Amino acid sequence: MKKSTTLLLLFFVFSALAQDKTGEKKPIPKPASFITKHQGTFGGKTIRYKAVAKETYLKSADGEAVASIWSVAYIQEDMPDVGKRPVTFIFNGGPGSASIWLHMGFFGPQIVKVDDDAVQDDGAAPYPLQPNKHGLLDLTDLVFIDPVGTGYSRVVGEGKVEDYWGLNEDATSIARFIRQWITENQRWFSPKYLAGESFGTTRAVGVAHALEGQGQDMALNGLILISQALDYAGSTSIHDNITSYLTYLPSMAATAWYHQKAGQGKTLEAFVEECRQFAYDQYGPALYRGSRLSNVARNSIADKLAYFTGLDTSYILKSNLRILVPRFQKQLLADKGLVVGRLDGRYMGDEADDVSERPTLGDPASYQIGSAYTAALNHYYASVLKVDMDRPYLSSNDAIYEKWRWRPVPDGRDWEPSWVNVARKLGETMRRNTAMDVLVASGYFDLICPFFDAEYTFSRNGIVPERVTMTYYHGGHMMYTHEPDLVRLAQDIRDFLTK
Repeated sequence: MKKSTTLLLLFFVFSALAQDKTGEKKPIPKPASFITKHQGTFGGKTIRYKAVAKETYLKSADGEAVASIWSVAYIQEDMPDVGKRPVTFIFNGGPGSASIWLHMGFFGPQIVKVDDDAVQDDGAAPYPLQPNKHGLLDLTDLVFIDPVGTGYSRVVGEGKVEDYWGLNEDATSIARFIRQWITENQRWFSPKYLAGESFGTTRAVGVAHALEGQGQDMALNGLILISQALDYAGSTSIHDNITSYLTYLPSMAATAWYHQKAGQGKTLEAFVEECRQFAYDQYGPALYRGSRLSNVARNSIADKLAYFTGLDTSYILKSNLRILVPRFQKQLLADKGLVVGRLDGRYMGDEADDVSERPTLGDPASYQIGSAYTAALNHYYASVLKVDMDRPYLSSNDAIYEKWRWRPVPDGRDWEPSWVNVARKLGETMRRNTAMDVLVASGYFDLICPFFDAEYTFSRNGIVPERVTMTYYHGGHMMYTHEPDLVRLAQDIRDFLTK
């Protein structure tokens, strides 16, 4: 009996395997769609709008669905001429991050509130979800996009993640989605904007470039780049990357000023301007001299670095005048046993290991707000947008970064690995599309994408400076978590959209 049962079991196993090898395709479910009607006050105006939360299938050359892009669109109702109504496409970064942060933190009709002063952790549920009185729906429709592998977006059918998890592949897929959305909603005459944050700014430049080609040239009216990351030489704090020692220094100075370790008696703006000039005129030449720098000059530079960063001169000398950001995070408040945040230097964390070289728990600017954002989005989807999906919403996906293809050219073309830099693409796009303007928003306390790097990047690369607006905020990477800066950023974007 036992032998017969074993044989029967093996029969079913091999039958299943044989069936899998028949090449039969699994049926692709109908794309999900949830449409709700709403009303809110934005810019002092009462706006009636519909929310369309849905999957959009991208198809192969054979017409087969290969990827599902999840998006949430907020579209004003009762518009007599939608061709004149602007539309803004919004995404976050990573790569591997969904649009949750800009959705629930700044652009969405409802936003979650975290501690304005970056002192209190978000704690546990419930969290404050409130109408976004500074929202922009009176000026533009909004479309939040989650790239493949984030949110509810995924490959389907015969789709493969490697066709989407790469610098060029990602830009191409988002450009395809935008064209498809514009066509389905009859919005080719609408003014069009992209808004990205962090790697989302890298994506925005790639998408703007991709939209120019593929036989369907689509010219954009503007890019909104929040915490820009176009040239990674200036936002990668590692040994021997001289550019990064320069670009991060003013952000370190700003953070030291905030924690009252440096620059006291001066305004933040005056102190960082002083640091800018030191970086250009003294620190840069000293770094390039390296070991040829005299002892007198070395000690002088160390004293100035201590003045700007709040770190001990002896520590700076031991660091060979080169301060890596993770070390700065640990050293600035070492006397208090605290580490400062990377996304936002205002945040502080208490770690058990006070002598480690870098933070050990992660980034306090991330883990002190992440639970609130995740809970708020899931609650908002279920209770307001009536979204009911059969899988979890991935606010981030670490597997994407691990497999990401940074190669900027196709296989078969010569390429020697170098820093990612899409800034030249932006310069080219601006010169071909003379109507496209750019807004660059930077936080003084951002220790991921420093504001001085934005200045360094946008002063080169063929970018047209007359069509670039630079704005600064007393916050970090997500400056909108600081209420006064949320208000200022909203107004700056309003001015940009209406100028």
